Amino acid sequence: MPYEAISLFDIFKIGIGPSSSHTLGPWRAAQRLLKGLEDRGRLTEVVELTVVLYGSLAKTGKGHGTDVAILMGLQGADPVTVPVADIAPSIKAVEHSHKLSLYGKHQIAFDPSEHLQFLTLETLPYHSNGMSFLVRFSNGAEESRTFYSIGGGFVVEEGEQTQAASSVQLPFPNNTAEDLLHWCMKTGLSVSEVSLENESAWRSEAETRRLADQIWEVMADCMYRGAHTEGMLPGGLEVKRRAAALNSKLIGSATYSNRSEWQQAIAAGGRDFTRTLDWVSCFALAVNEENASFGRVVTAPTNGAAGVVPAVLQYMLVFQEGLPEDAILRFLATASIVGSVFKKGATLSAAMGGCQAEIGVSSAMAAAGLTECLGGTQKQVLMAAEIAMEHHLGLTCDPIGGLVQVPCIERNTMGAIKAITASQLALQSTPDFAKVSLDAVIKAMWDTARDMNHKYKETADGGLAIHVPISLPEC
Repeated sequence: MPYEAISLFDIFKIGIGPSSSHTLGPWRAAQRLLKGLEDRGRLTEVVELTVVLYGSLAKTGKGHGTDVAILMGLQGADPVTVPVADIAPSIKAVEHSHKLSLYGKHQIAFDPSEHLQFLTLETLPYHSNGMSFLVRFSNGAEESRTFYSIGGGFVVEEGEQTQAASSVQLPFPNNTAEDLLHWCMKTGLSVSEVSLENESAWRSEAETRRLADQIWEVMADCMYRGAHTEGMLPGGLEVKRRAAALNSKLIGSATYSNRSEWQQAIAAGGRDFTRTLDWVSCFALAVNEENASFGRVVTAPTNGAAGVVPAVLQYMLVFQEGLPEDAILRFLATASIVGSVFKKGATLSAAMGGCQAEIGVSSAMAAAGLTECLGGTQKQVLMAAEIAMEHHLGLTCDPIGGLVQVPCIERNTMGAIKAITASQLALQSTPDFAKVSLDAVIKAMWDTARDMNHKYKETADGGLAIHVPISLPEC
């Protein structure tokens, strides 16, 4: 069978919150539309553009910032580099003027209330996160392009979903955990080493290390900002930020002026169980409060689950000793290849699989990365991932008000703690006698996803979303 090539930097992508599937994916789809128009020399011929959202994108798009993402993408902004402070003014300008500058080059009339349509009662057959761009040109011709945001910021266009796997030739191709373990056993390489050897199919080792450092810098900066920002989260749910208050309580009288000194102050405060547990929660809360505020985050593997991997990685750096020199790179390399196996065998989309596809996968990734860096064998690494996911099976996605806040933010703390526990269990176990393989739990996850009622797949039609009375402002 063909092997799908997924890079570390496909799993870990820099973007803007609050959702990889509902924000980053639509943003990227809008960029692809514009690039296609410009490449064909037709950008300046556009006279009208209508965007139609379906399924989960329509039901929770307002709360997830889908409209914001599409408008930013159509204006040519890049989620990796756009100043976060520029987003709100840019959107307000479009809403006020009813004008949209495609790629910042060609202005058309655009009324968001008319040209951004949310069809909450219609779902396209391939994926719940479907969107169509309807374009009319100056000569009267029309065309339509349909994209699907399939989770984790990955986007496919109509027809692409049946195309063959990537033409990139990996030294150690894998679709399953069994494939991955085969290469580890055959070569004696660790999981992270297999992952990094595969990265050589795309770029040099030096470039991979540079980009991985950049990923961690964005994660760590996001965590630091979130741990020092007070106030209320946007969206009208009136959720108060908690990370800053928790950080202040835990750090006590310690003083620091930057992220490195903050980390040292945390470590100097002691390592008793309760304190460590509180800090892991603080790390995760900080990231996802930033995510909920349209901050810059890293999909890990999604935005809604962006806090788990950095929280566990920060826990490792602060509270664990005797780590390998390149621990951050090894952690990310291990986590990414485990995440890619989940994507190939199941889904990273809550709209397809519920929250087990986001928090569950991120917890499995973090558990694997931690186990690798703490000296676990290849089998223990995969066992840790299996344990973490096994205890997230069936987790639904039921965001209150369609916002990535409740229960999403707290779930990141749960996913991080479960990852650490899974790693500890795996390191104290003999995997040869394990009853459940990672591939088996991925299969169970996918079966559960397909059996799960659509109400619990990021629609805000079930669970907490309908049992917690709220009153949100009119959009």
